[in-house]
Amino acid sequence: MISLKPKKRSLTLRGHRTSVSVEDRFWAAFRQIAADENLAINALAAKVDEGRPYEEGLASAIRDYVLQYYMRLSRSNDD
Repeated sequence: MISLKPKKRSLTLRGHRTSVSVEDRFWAAFRQIAADENLAINALAAKVDEGRPYEEGLASAIRDYVLQYYMRLSRSNDD
């Protein structure tokens, strides 16, 4: 069963272990994007981490990345 409650997920960014609390659906979508882009989940997380504003948490940045990714995909399918 998919939970709407965030769960702690472990990642390794630039050799350091960290964790983010992300809901099941966002995590599943993030993993799918990594697979679609032929990236390891840690590599995609590092990419998101490098591009996020300093004041934004990594979990929020991951959610935003997933949303923006699928919004771009939706717009490209409308063409």
